[in-house]
Amino acid sequence: MDHFWLNISYLVMGMYAFFLILVLCYSLAQLNLLFHYKKAQQRKPSLDLLPVEDLSKVPHITIQLPVFNELYVMERLLDCISQMDYPRERLEIQVLDDSTDESVALTQRLVIELQQKGLDIIQFRRENREGFKAGALKEGLTVAKGEFIAIFDADFLPRKDWLRKTVPHFNDENIGVVQTRWEHINHDYSLLTQVQAFALDAHFTLEQVGRNAGGHFINFNGTAGIWRKSTIIDAGNWEGDTLTEDLDLSYRAQLKQWKFKYLEDVQTPSELPVVMSAIRSQQFRWNKGGAENYQKMVKKVWNHDQLPLKTRLHAVLHLLNSTMFLSVLLVGILSIPMLYIKNEWGHLAWFFKISSLFIVSTMIFFYCYWELYRRKNGSDFFSFIDYTKTFLTFYTVAMGFSFHNALAVIEGHLGKRSEFVRTPKFNIQTLKDSWKNNKYLPKEIHRNTIFEGALSLYFLFGMYSAFVVGKEGDFGLFPFHLLLFLGFGFVFVSSFRTQG
Repeated sequence: MDHFWLNISYLVMGMYAFFLILVLCYSLAQLNLLFHYKKAQQRKPSLDLLPVEDLSKVPHITIQLPVFNELYVMERLLDCISQMDYPRERLEIQVLDDSTDESVALTQRLVIELQQKGLDIIQFRRENREGFKAGALKEGLTVAKGEFIAIFDADFLPRKDWLRKTVPHFNDENIGVVQTRWEHINHDYSLLTQVQAFALDAHFTLEQVGRNAGGHFINFNGTAGIWRKSTIIDAGNWEGDTLTEDLDLSYRAQLKQWKFKYLEDVQTPSELPVVMSAIRSQQFRWNKGGAENYQKMVKKVWNHDQLPLKTRLHAVLHLLNSTMFLSVLLVGILSIPMLYIKNEWGHLAWFFKISSLFIVSTMIFFYCYWELYRRKNGSDFFSFIDYTKTFLTFYTVAMGFSFHNALAVIEGHLGKRSEFVRTPKFNIQTLKDSWKNNKYLPKEIHRNTIFEGALSLYFLFGMYSAFVVGKEGDFGLFPFHLLLFLGFGFVFVSSFRTQG
């Protein structure tokens, strides 16, 4: 019997080590991106506005607005887009409206009003939602007049000079996409929005700038970017076989040798989800789509003999981004059995030094994100204290989402198909705005919530175990289990507090 449990212990230890090493590899990739990010800050190009005096030199632009049941933000969106500082003779707006509710009539009225003001705008309706967002973009492209295609989701509010700042970069005929950074109009609305903003800011600074500066693959983020129309067609057009059609087309375009340009200093305001159900749907789509794209693209990337090895390695880890949630979840779950194995099988105690890899990974993340934070907020003592609190909060909540996101990742890797579930918009801009009574809020608690509550109790047991294992206890994993307990507990409680 002892031999059986020893073999089980070896299996647990092997899995634990594998996922720890995977997380460490990801953190080291982040550190390398930080190196490229710092180099990029030293050679930032100036941003010139496109001159519009000579219409013969102004390209025709199509703005695509893919929308689905956006009752609360349609008026805000169209008002913003209609004020673009760009010659109307060279501007077309497609409202790709797949809506099924009363927002259809509202959008129709708003579009007619803008048409009467001389704007070239249409409400593009389909008979079905085949291909979801990708299908809508693809159908709109068949009749698009523009040489370049700008895309904005319903919760984005580009500034008037957005087109004039982005279009000049296409003077380089090898550039197929220009992506801009997201800005958050409701950053300080709640703890949930602050955590999301922290994570997205890291992506739009460290990751996008770092990859772009290092010559590695980046991704169009689905919105707040502009494509060369011929790039979309050359790359095979939009496909709806993954939930992140933006990542999919981005990789296919870059495999075709198209270059992407990321503009950190052109920021596009947007609204962050403010309730747990909205965050869940967005996180599920992003993470499942990431895993789907790993399955779809990893062999094509790895076998592309014209790509440098370092670019292929970064691309593989990029496609594995969402799988980090699965790794963190399994490391957490296995850490409690590991605690007992360590104190039951004394001759295996040497192996547990590998647990320090998670500490190393955490410190790398802490350092990378601090380098970004201090550039914006300063590096004095009080800024460091504020950053430490923000980082720990982000890290804790991210762990709390690991179960929900890990299920999405597993579905993605297994090829399970699911519907493209939109993230409901609320038109939340100030602390006075409320999400209460929003018709798009689900009425039932998400099925994962009960498991997240159970995991919170599981890691409470892990904290208790620190006091009872061995002769004097073992507190090495206590901080890790505390963060997991708080993270899952926060997600569990928030799922009830922000319920429709």
